[in-house]
Amino acid sequence: MHELTESDYDILHALENIVDGIAAMWGEHTEVLLHCLDAKNPSIMKIANGHITGREVGAPITNIALVKLNEGKDVSDAYITKSPDGKTLRSITTIIRNKQHQAIGMLCVNSNLDAPFQSMMQSLLPNMYSHVDHSVTAETFARNNDEMMHSSIENVREQVVNDTTIPPSKKSREIVTRLHDLGIFDLKDSAQIAAKGLDISIHTIYRYLREIRAHEALKSLCLRKLASLIEAIFLSRFRVIK
Repeated sequence: MHELTESDYDILHALENIVDGIAAMWGEHTEVLLHCLDAKNPSIMKIANGHITGREVGAPITNIALVKLNEGKDVSDAYITKSPDGKTLRSITTIIRNKQHQAIGMLCVNSNLDAPFQSMMQSLLPNMYSHVDHSVTAETFARNNDEMMHSSIENVREQVVNDTTIPPSKKSREIVTRLHDLGIFDLKDSAQIAAKGLDISIHTIYRYLREIRAHEALKSLCLRKLASLIEAIFLSRFRVIK
């Protein structure tokens, strides 16, 4: 280990959201933590679900973490260990390196294998027993941009067509608006693909897009003017008080 630089800490701080993301994905029975490997104070700088091992930010690095650090593998094999209160944990450790390839941190994941099965499933599938959300949009795992666009267009089209609050005469425009918000029309040939998928002319697509972008530009202008007005009022009041 060595003393970490400011840029090393920048890398580690950028990974703090990853800790929360993994914990949110796997639920309350999985502890996720980010170790800082600063020679002055090697310790936990971010932790989620610390109740599993009873640790919190500032806790020192463990002996097994040091072993994994010295094994020479950036991603360890899964291994079994025990928490202080005897829980069986399945763990994995990933070494974080800087541009000089020096180890500056460790991302550790510890899953409690002794957690009750039903509780574990409830944390992996939140709210599955309370309600079913029919508004969930299927994620598109496409192999190329054309496939992704076709799938996105069909998903949005299905949502809008099934939404009885949208008048039939406005459904095409609503579909184009939602596709625009998704960034679909930033992709090559997207307007042609959308026109074919929606069975409308490409000229209609372009007309909708011009109207949408004009509305966005007007909205942005109004917001800038409002911000300038608020600033002017604030400054005038500040001068009066002064």
